[in-house]
Amino acid sequence: MKNLLLFIFIGLFAQLIDGALGMAYGVTSTSLLLAFGIVPAVASASVHLAEVVTTAASGISHIKFGNVDKQTVFKLIIPGSIGAFLGATFLSNIPGDLAKPYIALFLLLLGVFIFIRFLFKYKESSHKSSINLSKKQSIPLGFIAGFADATGGGGWGPVTTPVLLSKKGVSPRKVVGTVDTSEFAIALSASIGFLISLGWHEVNWLWVGALMVGGVIAAPIAAWLVQKLNPQLMGVLVGGFIILINIQTIVQTWISNEEIHPIVYSAVAIIWVTAIIFTIIRIYHKKMLHLNS
Repeated sequence: MKNLLLFIFIGLFAQLIDGALGMAYGVTSTSLLLAFGIVPAVASASVHLAEVVTTAASGISHIKFGNVDKQTVFKLIIPGSIGAFLGATFLSNIPGDLAKPYIALFLLLLGVFIFIRFLFKYKESSHKSSINLSKKQSIPLGFIAGFADATGGGGWGPVTTPVLLSKKGVSPRKVVGTVDTSEFAIALSASIGFLISLGWHEVNWLWVGALMVGGVIAAPIAAWLVQKLNPQLMGVLVGGFIILINIQTIVQTWISNEEIHPIVYSAVAIIWVTAIIFTIIRIYHKKMLHLNS
């Protein structure tokens, strides 16, 4: 029962983050499942099966709040679905113990990317009614993001959200809603790939159900919060959280001297806390300047 409640919390926490940032449901939940010793392919399969339901709930919620550019959704889902299916098949044929540290490294790099992106490179942009993503941009973006999502248990949001946000004049609210809504097709394709490669018997359906319950509860709340919360602070929190979780697997695998382990964990924690304080101060100063102008 304690494990089920924990997985419900993981699903709820991850969906709140994903719905507010357009990224990190898969990365956050997969990182936590790997921390519990679950094999990468099974962890990623469980997350993607749960995401079929949670992304549907999230997409409906974002559409209701007007956060979606439907044309961009249609442009991304076909190449994204192909990439996700191939990524799931690829991961399912790699031995779990061999893959785990490399998947953790991939997740760590995604966490660093999110962390740096929101700490140093985040910019508020003016609102546009559409994202205007061309076919030449959508095909490689969708395929790469879909493949990364299936192999790492997360990657659709961390890859697509920053790329779409980099387009001048795009509304962050539209980007988050569009990415979350399109992720339903990617989660479905990855799930089919995992079920074909792994089989139904490899999946713990209680875990999947618990992740679904937490995600469905959080989806409408997150779609509403995306219009209220400061995404820069959330990005710094999420990026640091992902780094902290995955650094444990990497350190335990590749650093034999156990005395160094707590030093590494402490250094990461100090950097994370410092970045959070720095971001809060910067947000406060921006608000004060805006009020005084």
